Amino acid sequence: MEKDLFSLINQRFPGFSKGHKLIAGYILDHYDKAAFMTAQKLGKTVGVSESTVVRFASELGCDGYPALQKGLQELMRNKLTAVQRIEVTSGQLEGDDVTERVLNMDIERIRATLDEISKEDLNRAADMIASAGTIYIMGTRSSASIAVFLNYYLSLIFPHVKLVQSATTSELFEKIMRIDSNDVMIGVSFPRYSNQTVKALTYAKNNGARVIAVTDSVSSPLADCADALLLARSDMASFVDSLVAPLSLVNALLVAVSSRCRDRVTATFERLEKVWADYDVYAKNGEKPNDL
Repeated sequence: MEKDLFSLINQRFPGFSKGHKLIAGYILDHYDKAAFMTAQKLGKTVGVSESTVVRFASELGCDGYPALQKGLQELMRNKLTAVQRIEVTSGQLEGDDVTERVLNMDIERIRATLDEISKEDLNRAADMIASAGTIYIMGTRSSASIAVFLNYYLSLIFPHVKLVQSATTSELFEKIMRIDSNDVMIGVSFPRYSNQTVKALTYAKNNGARVIAVTDSVSSPLADCADALLLARSDMASFVDSLVAPLSLVNALLVAVSSRCRDRVTATFERLEKVWADYDVYAKNGEKPNDL
């Protein structure tokens, strides 16, 4: 839904029927629980029928109750504290088969990402990176791992790649102060979104740089200034952020970039292979390092 779900409910609350007011009140007060309830369970909890819950979703402009539930889950992800996330997902992740459940959840996230990704945006992002003067990469907290991964591979291909690591606000802008229209800024952030990353992308956009946002939703604050929006699912698994789908998406982006710079990539890795061999970078099976 384009409009903030809570704002929409509050705006329409006075005109709701008695049953709809019960549903609305419960959602506003217990959104963390309602987001994972079926229509039948939500109706039973507040004392109305399942059909009343479905009609409530339609009255809000949703295409059925699942659409309301999805919108509530997306809105909720950036509002929950770590403690609340543990409470919300505890029922889903209990039992001896936690490994199977978590891995299957990650598989579903990749499938959902594949269904939702814009190939046009991915190709646009690859073109922007391939033609950039300097490539800036920004990701903080758990998203920093994605930023470091992206920085490692892009630095092997391009000479001017800068990883903008978490810093004070003044240090952040000192690191990106020279960004201009020849450059590209890649920002990575998932709920709960980083203010630093949003500020960095906004600054880059205001200075004429092209912006690539790797995030989870069109309602993400990173999306507002993105020239290419790359969406990947990162739904919570307890207090742990799931970065499986985002990492898979970044892999696809790197492959797309390399296909645009095939000669450069080949030359780079031919040189690297010689360096790695000359300086014993990688251990060989069955051999001990020379210094042991």
